[in-house]
Amino acid sequence: MSPTEIVSNRNVDIVRRCYQAFNEADIATLDAHYAEDVTWTTPGSSPVAGTARGKGAVFAQYGRYGEASGGTFRAELDEVFEAPDGRVVGLHRNTGERNGTSLDTACCIVFTLEDGLLTSGTEFFFDQTLWDQFWA
Repeated sequence: MSPTEIVSNRNVDIVRRCYQAFNEADIATLDAHYAEDVTWTTPGSSPVAGTARGKGAVFAQYGRYGEASGGTFRAELDEVFEAPDGRVVGLHRNTGERNGTSLDTACCIVFTLEDGLLTSGTEFFFDQTLWDQFWA
């Protein structure tokens, strides 16, 4: 196995651990794997849209997902793979309940990692309109 393959496998494993930690609200594990200046971009026009900068802001964003959904929001991982440019892509389903409505949509997140730390995450939703309406 080449050094590049070792880093690639390690990055995929880090992303898998972070999905698990997110769903378990395990901030200590996320904190250990996120760079201090991490960014998180959520597209759309909902109140949760925008770019959070820094661990505190990213973790606050995650907290909004949990709080607004009464703790029901989940990102159930289907697949993780490394893109040719070295970024890691996680494919998952977002589900949750909020104000009598249900969310169930496919999503992917494109992650950038450096030196074993997640430096950015950008979400892409299969149904952006459904996502925005759920959080409105």
